[in-house]
Amino acid sequence: MMRIAGNEWLKEWNPEDPQRWDRALAWRTLWITTFNLILAFITWFVVSALVVRLPKVGFELTTTQLFWLTAMPGLAGGTLRIVWTFLPPILGTRRLVAFSTLLLLIPLLGWGFAVQNTATPYWVLLLLAFLAGIGGGNFSGFMPSTSYFFPKRLQGTALALQAGIGNFGVSVVQFVTPWIIGFALFGSLLGGPQTFTPRPGAEQPIWLQNATFIWVPFVLVAALLAWIYLRSVPIRANFREQFDIFRDKHTWVMTSLYIMTFGSFSGFSAIFPLLIREVYGQFEGAPDPLRYAFLGPLVGSVSRIIAGPLTDRFGGAFMTQVAAIGIFFAALLVTLFTRPTSLEQFPFFLLAMLLVFFFSGVGNASTFKQMPMIFPPRQAGGVIGWTAAVGAYGPFIFSTLAAYTQRATGDFTAFFYGLMVFYALNLFLNWYYYARKGAEKPC
Repeated sequence: MMRIAGNEWLKEWNPEDPQRWDRALAWRTLWITTFNLILAFITWFVVSALVVRLPKVGFELTTTQLFWLTAMPGLAGGTLRIVWTFLPPILGTRRLVAFSTLLLLIPLLGWGFAVQNTATPYWVLLLLAFLAGIGGGNFSGFMPSTSYFFPKRLQGTALALQAGIGNFGVSVVQFVTPWIIGFALFGSLLGGPQTFTPRPGAEQPIWLQNATFIWVPFVLVAALLAWIYLRSVPIRANFREQFDIFRDKHTWVMTSLYIMTFGSFSGFSAIFPLLIREVYGQFEGAPDPLRYAFLGPLVGSVSRIIAGPLTDRFGGAFMTQVAAIGIFFAALLVTLFTRPTSLEQFPFFLLAMLLVFFFSGVGNASTFKQMPMIFPPRQAGGVIGWTAAVGAYGPFIFSTLAAYTQRATGDFTAFFYGLMVFYALNLFLNWYYYARKGAEKPC
């Protein structure tokens, strides 16, 4: 066992015993870690907010290249989450949260300088997009770590609050970016403006570097709070000991269910601005993608928070079944508006997409209720981290498949049909293993 100075590691911890559970410490851990998680999601999705502006400030990038830039944070986020999954029992909550948050400075500072020079090579942009995935990786360390602090009866609520509020980072960065890039932040200290050409013959100055530089002081404060106020639960295991989760079939079933829910949330959050641009951008008076894109992750985040207490009351499996049915029919509704003939169809397209986000948020909460009920605490933490890791590939999978489908068919209808097949499969898996009467693991 590594030697820890001071009182970082708690001597004992049993949240199932009301007399020995430190409620104040548990909730303090949740709120501080959630603040750090919001910044992680902001960093993870800042690329999705930047890419729609890059071509109009002088970067010569094709649509496929733009989709790849939105894909790279997902590729990195999923891969890094696999590593972060196993870190809570090794590093402990305090070191994990503080150090992981400081790592966000690398992509934030990197993008801030890169967007100021249109000669920045594409491979550098790809690398910086990949590094933004550090924010995605943090989730798989933060969530299992927080789950250690709460009794099972409250884990649905606690994890839904943390993940749901953390997910707000996606909406925050997509909402704040169009505003913050509109003026000089701290004068010329952070660099001069770029020339933005929203349409031929119209020019205006914007400061794209503000989109990332604005978060640097928040990152420093969050890391400091984590280091001062967080403690670590004495649940210890090395890498090898944690591999036992992969021998349980329910690890893989829950992984598939989480791809359906969080994979959809993260994937659509990443491509929603480009999706709006590609489907409705050809019409006169086309909508500005960033005026609407933040609504998707906002709806998904709110529904995840609302669904948390409902999962504690009605059960995770039941709510996952509701989510699977809802997301299937919402995706079907979207296909009615992916080949528009006029701009009048855009509100219906937007509404259908918001329903996809809503039900993905419900499923995000319910699956996190199911895992602590199916597995013992240490394994549950590992499974939460692992499923979150695979779900984080959503931006990569959705970006690449959407780009391929558009290139092959001319639109995105087939992309949504493929998703519906996957949603139907997961509806059956959840019903068979967890939701039906006599299920193997009712939860």
